[in-house]
Amino acid sequence: MFKYHSIAQYHQDLVSGATTCVDAVQYYLQQIEARRNLNAYVYIYAEEALKRAAELDTSRKAGKPSGKLHGVVIALKDVIAYKDHPLTAASKILEGFKPVFNATAVERLLAEEAIIIGATNCDEFAMGSTNENSSYGKVLNALDETRVPGGSSGGSAVAVQASQCMVSLGSDTGGSVRQPADFCGVVGLKPTYGRISRHGLIAYASSFDQIGIFANNVPDVAQVLEVIAGPDDFDSTGARQPVDAYSELTPLPAKPIRIAYFKEALESPALDPEIRDSILEFTKKLQADGHTVAPVDFEYLDFIVPAYYILTTAEASSNLSRYDGVKYGHRNVEKNISLTEFYNATRSEGFGWEVKRRIMLGTFVLSAGYYDAYFTKAQQVRKLLVEKINLIFSQFDAILLPTAPSTAFTIGEKTEDPISMYLADIFTVFSNLTGIPTISIPLFWHSNGMPYGLQIMTNQFSELYLLQLSQKWMQQFRHAG
Repeated sequence: MFKYHSIAQYHQDLVSGATTCVDAVQYYLQQIEARRNLNAYVYIYAEEALKRAAELDTSRKAGKPSGKLHGVVIALKDVIAYKDHPLTAASKILEGFKPVFNATAVERLLAEEAIIIGATNCDEFAMGSTNENSSYGKVLNALDETRVPGGSSGGSAVAVQASQCMVSLGSDTGGSVRQPADFCGVVGLKPTYGRISRHGLIAYASSFDQIGIFANNVPDVAQVLEVIAGPDDFDSTGARQPVDAYSELTPLPAKPIRIAYFKEALESPALDPEIRDSILEFTKKLQADGHTVAPVDFEYLDFIVPAYYILTTAEASSNLSRYDGVKYGHRNVEKNISLTEFYNATRSEGFGWEVKRRIMLGTFVLSAGYYDAYFTKAQQVRKLLVEKINLIFSQFDAILLPTAPSTAFTIGEKTEDPISMYLADIFTVFSNLTGIPTISIPLFWHSNGMPYGLQIMTNQFSELYLLQLSQKWMQQFRHAG
């Protein structure tokens, strides 16, 4: 029976003949079938994946050089383009659509011989924190099927959590990789804005969106990041900085680390006391190891969620205006109606309630008379946050935060109270507003039986340091479930 622990171990087993790529794909297909009720996948490419696995096995046995991700079984969130495969953003508005090109991240995965096994479920157009806003139905948390997996990349998180793939890609606009990683007990990385090309990623809020990575361990995240990161001529916002050798993950030098945490965050009444106590205990262990851990005043905590939702919904209002039923996707078929009536009917039928809510909010904050009062003010808050983070990183190496205020909540718990759901993003949206790299690592277990993690932030383009720090702490402090 195939058993996967890491990409490195899998590659060793391939070389020794202990397993094959076909064995791996068959194993994951069995796992998907066994727990179909989790609803993690919306499309499964079984025959295609098996065919590619067989080709890779033949190539390897013939002695041909192998790619960095040779035979690694990967799932893609249903917002990332995979040529000639369905791409719907979990929305009725895009039913029947197939892209004619690969996202740059996918192109790079395939070039290094990865195997794409399927597309994972998500909140519609990546708008949500629970993965309940999908036209394909909700995703269930594999550890407790009465609870949500987090969102919007809940399907990608559960696919890794339930051993239905080795690694998965998601997208993170305000925490949509880190929060489901936290709820599902896996590793979730959001890199620096621009570190991974957005070409082929369906846009929600273009100045926030970033492709992220889920895996069971930090080295696997590092290996995938090394492959898909880097400049791209198709993405003008892509960073030009060289890509570090993330996969090498050399140990950090034995010297004190300067670590900050936001006092206001740990004192927030929204934070579960058990999560607060675990993080404070964790900081004491770091101090005992000789590191500097200090609280910093963060006076903007109450402003980050409003600023985030004003700016992202404004961008969403513009980005989603292209879905009108004229060129592709769902369209209203009534006859003898005006063009305006056609647009209205098509978009009313095609978009779900959460997407409609955010489009309306975005349109409102961009409208005459409200633009300066809302959108301009939110941009000013964003500028203050960038200045604040630069000041903090002039004095500290890393910032610690909870990933979410609570463990995974029950299905339906937040659906009638969208404000409460939005406030659940209080600890994650900060790094999207400032563009810094952030990771959630699963270090703790709650008394309710659910996992929760620690969020680590470092300065822009310091992913290597972030990954080294995460690996060190995962090895040193992770609690078994």
